[in-house]
Amino acid sequence: MQGGFFNRYFPTYSVADQFRSCFLSVVVLVLVSSCSQYSQKKLPVAYHNLNARYNAYLIARDRLREVERYQHKTYQENYNQPLPILLPLDSTRLEPVKAQLDDAIKKASLVAERHQNSKWLDNSYILLGTARLYRQDYGNAMEVFKYVNTKGEGEDEKHEALIGLMRTYVETGAYTNGLNVAEYLRVQPLNKANTRDYYLTKAYLHQQKQEYAVSAALLDATFPFLKKGETTARLHLIAGQLYDLTGKPEQAIAHYRQVLKNRPTYEQSFYATIYSIQGGRTSNERFTRMLNDRKNTDLKDKIYYTMGLLEARNGRYPKAIEYWKKSIHETTSNTSQIPYTYQEMGKLYFEKLQNFPTAKAYYDSALALLPQQSADYKALANRKVFLDEFVEQQQTIQTEDSLQKLAQMNPAALDQHLNEAIDRKQKQQQALLARAQEIATQAANRPATSSDIPADQRWLLYNPIMVTQGRTEFMQKWGTRQLEDNWRRSQKESSAQIGAVDSPPQTGTALNANGPESSSSGVLSAAERKAQKDALYATIPFSPEALKLSNQRLENAYYHLGKLYKFQFNQPDQAIPTFETLLTRYPNTGVKPEVYYLLMVSNDQLNRTSTWKEKLLAEFPTSSYARQVGKTGTTGAHTATGETEAQRVYTEIYNLYKANNLSEALSRAETAMSALTGSLIEDKMAVLRVILIGKVRGVEPYRQALIEFIRDYPTSSLLPKVREMQIAAEQPTAKRK
Repeated sequence: MQGGFFNRYFPTYSVADQFRSCFLSVVVLVLVSSCSQYSQKKLPVAYHNLNARYNAYLIARDRLREVERYQHKTYQENYNQPLPILLPLDSTRLEPVKAQLDDAIKKASLVAERHQNSKWLDNSYILLGTARLYRQDYGNAMEVFKYVNTKGEGEDEKHEALIGLMRTYVETGAYTNGLNVAEYLRVQPLNKANTRDYYLTKAYLHQQKQEYAVSAALLDATFPFLKKGETTARLHLIAGQLYDLTGKPEQAIAHYRQVLKNRPTYEQSFYATIYSIQGGRTSNERFTRMLNDRKNTDLKDKIYYTMGLLEARNGRYPKAIEYWKKSIHETTSNTSQIPYTYQEMGKLYFEKLQNFPTAKAYYDSALALLPQQSADYKALANRKVFLDEFVEQQQTIQTEDSLQKLAQMNPAALDQHLNEAIDRKQKQQQALLARAQEIATQAANRPATSSDIPADQRWLLYNPIMVTQGRTEFMQKWGTRQLEDNWRRSQKESSAQIGAVDSPPQTGTALNANGPESSSSGVLSAAERKAQKDALYATIPFSPEALKLSNQRLENAYYHLGKLYKFQFNQPDQAIPTFETLLTRYPNTGVKPEVYYLLMVSNDQLNRTSTWKEKLLAEFPTSSYARQVGKTGTTGAHTATGETEAQRVYTEIYNLYKANNLSEALSRAETAMSALTGSLIEDKMAVLRVILIGKVRGVEPYRQALIEFIRDYPTSSLLPKVREMQIAAEQPTAKRK
């Protein structure tokens, strides 16, 4: 009984059973140990295929899919710009899923380390390269993709790796290398998935190169390989944008309609509708329906922006400005639309209304809010440089004229005039303070950052519009000032603010005569009034020396203003009276030869007859501008001896430049230009002269010399280099080497 119980629950094994168990263990051990990752036998290969797939490859693939889902979920589209075909890579934005990315790299690496004979080896390498690409580890990503292409066994995997390599080249800006890879893949028999990815990556490459027509055509070739869904809707939206950029509104509208047929998100359908409207015509009733739709509450700013675009296109500029102001007013929590609205307003004032000071103010606001990586930022910043200079020269003329008029008034009238100006500015300051107090009181009664507060009632520092307006008003009042102690002292005030005391005040501009130090009660004390008046008196040119300096500033301002009209704004009709005023008021100006020349070419541009050419040749026959005029009558041919001599002269001057004898080199270059007219190296000498001007005379003469070279040598092979130099010179912080 006891033995039966014991044997049931604690069985004993015979010698044969023990031998059989030991034998099976040895067999399993031998089989496992024989499964080398380098063996090509069926059993080892099957073992490593199984382990590589389920213990490494699938896990790495799923981790990468998690990363991609997170990227798509968190990426913020900027519908004011053409959307990128492939989402931009940014490892910092992927920081929350860094663990998944690291795990994908770890698991994909296991296949290479432990399962070399697995059929999942190439696929795992591709996952590894893709993960490194997402981490912006471009060097290692390239190595992995190249390895698969060289050592891989499957053609499809090789093609997939080359597509990944092409994407890596695009991200690093190596477009030529990317195109070489694309050209190779173009003639390869790609499977359906690789064909789709090839077209998308190549379209992205051409989009990055701003070759929008090619990019759009490649997207068209991609759509047959795509299923309906948000991704396809997004690509149709991008195709529409690209066709809009290439001036093909019919094709663009066709793609916008396709967006609505591919199960888009609400944002995608909304912007497809908006872009369709921008490319064609629509009725006010349609806009009214969109504005009344509750789903568009946070999108009203975009609707009003579009309404403004259509009005501007039809030449109804006041209405366009009205709609754009409504767009800014309707902005809620998302302020990304604001800088583009300011940009359009600045563009309208600049190109259509030619109100440059107002255009500058709107461009200032746009640049303050526009992301620096925006495609429009650089062009906008370059245009603003010229607008800043234009406004500066205009203010100089207005200020110096006003100050000279004040100097001619009798003391009693002048004293009364200054008192009236001080009172007027004090009233304006009090009005601004009252408005600020009203906004502060309203903000104190509700959360300042709440998105349902109207844009014009938010607390100042939470409202980017108000901050930008404040910055603009500050610069109009105080000028550009360094951050330092006592920055607002009366003697440091800009002459533009003090001198223009007899000018009508500008609405919305802080014009307090003595700055923030004035009394907040609204009534100036006798001491405060005297201090302000003394500061104003100090800027008036009563003495001959002060008057001479004032006239020098005026002469310089008219000269630069005329050149801005001629070269930067292409307004010869405005340049001509500006230059004529300069010659009338300052007949002995040192820039008379150049002004004669500019008056001649400005009149020629307007097909007007003038005598400026004759005056230039008669009064300044040996000037460089007279030589330039004489070029039109020469053959420009030099003998071999003349070319040799020209080369010798150039070499001597260049050696002076290399030896840092800059002043002598510039003097020699100026003298040699006439002798080298028509030679093969004339433009080369002209470029050297431009560089020397920058080294010796400074930034402004350097910029002007660049403009003159572009004007005088439009067919020179050196022109691209000179244009690069001009772009660099236009940057406020640019340094020339």
